[in-house]
Amino acid sequence: MFTGIITDVGRVRSVTQTDRDRRYEIETAYDLGGIDIGASISHAGCCLTVVEKGAGWFAVEVSGETLDKTTLGAWQAGDPVNLERAAKLGDELGGHLVSGHVDGVGEVVSVTPEGGSHRIRIRAPEPLHRFIAPKGSVAVEGVSLTVNEVDGQVFGVNIIPHTWDVTTLGRLRPGSKVNLEIDVLARYVARWQETV
Repeated sequence: MFTGIITDVGRVRSVTQTDRDRRYEIETAYDLGGIDIGASISHAGCCLTVVEKGAGWFAVEVSGETLDKTTLGAWQAGDPVNLERAAKLGDELGGHLVSGHVDGVGEVVSVTPEGGSHRIRIRAPEPLHRFIAPKGSVAVEGVSLTVNEVDGQVFGVNIIPHTWDVTTLGRLRPGSKVNLEIDVLARYVARWQETV
């Protein structure tokens, strides 16, 4: 589990294709002495397993399924990546509970400055948009955000200057694809309503 609070913006160091799967090496500022092989790290909202590490980098392997259902298939060497280490029992929960399982890929509709902040409007795919509610939580590229408004399939989030500067969200433009994870509580409430 994660909290949606990004703790490093890594960089794709290399990309290696293996059949349908792919191996990525990620440069990071993390102290890799404290990260074991097999550790889970969120990459732009996707929970991936560390399979190798070196000085200032670690490697992950990504299945064809994940490449098809997320934005990871478009990654190239040099691309920045939001990173978050798995939460530990007793850690501060600054965002919301995030599983690291991407529910779908959205598309940025607009990015508008609002004072010092930025309003980003995103089109969620059907039927995912039904689980996104005003004042609810959503993870965009692994970042925990509060939904400001919903208009059909399009929802808006406000990005404060700090988040704009220390995550990859400041690079988003209309047409950008983003990983989305709905709030786990919304998922269970919707499932419960289907069964009653």
